[in-house]
Amino acid sequence: MQTHATTDLSVPSTAAESPLLSYRDEATGERVDLTAQQVGAWSARSASLLRDGCGLGPGSRVAVLLPPHWRTAAVLLGAWACGLAVSFRPRATAGLPVLEPDGDRPFDAVLVTPERQDDWLEDVPDAPHRYLVGTGPGRLTDVPLGWLDWSAEVLRHPDVTPDHTAIHPSDPASADGTTYGQWGALAREVAGMLDLRAGDRLLVDAAEHEQPLKWLLAPLSAGASVVISANLDPARRDAIVAAEQVTRIL
Repeated sequence: MQTHATTDLSVPSTAAESPLLSYRDEATGERVDLTAQQVGAWSARSASLLRDGCGLGPGSRVAVLLPPHWRTAAVLLGAWACGLAVSFRPRATAGLPVLEPDGDRPFDAVLVTPERQDDWLEDVPDAPHRYLVGTGPGRLTDVPLGWLDWSAEVLRHPDVTPDHTAIHPSDPASADGTTYGQWGALAREVAGMLDLRAGDRLLVDAAEHEQPLKWLLAPLSAGASVVISANLDPARRDAIVAAEQVTRIL
């Protein structure tokens, strides 16, 4: 199912059987291909978890400490479908102060990988709703007390978009105050800078490009599909480009 936010932070339509988002881990051989319908379904489950499971809605704030990954796409698109303000924190910012308006205001939910939750450099925000999001196949085997496995919890919710949430372009989409309208405009601008067009297939090195503006929002705004490559070996880049029919490289 598609998300229906009126802000460009949503899932575009593509050919029904073509993957909109592919995730490859070159170290383990894991591969996940999701069509636009499947991305929308996972995003809808995530939205239902945040809205119905956590009781969040417009005005709520969510901290996301996740790498480029298909689950991260579902988390972000689900949060934006509910009108939430997201504080996205790349791994590169670990140990650095986060400067945001109302920075001392508590978050309503936090989503983080187990690796970053255990990292002494990280200042993981506290929140009433705390989820670990694994980046490997399957569910997590060791979830600390006070945390929940996102992969298990999200499956408790339907894969249909929740009742429409009125989202306005002037509403904050991120905790720094950037609005939905501004993020949509930025996504289109970045897509233009990357010369992304409908039908393009973008290869993303997950270690080099953590910001979802580049690996998620810009290609979606242009109608392009994405191949996220974790643990990418530069020596294999050309082979991946050929195998995935990549037309643009980030």
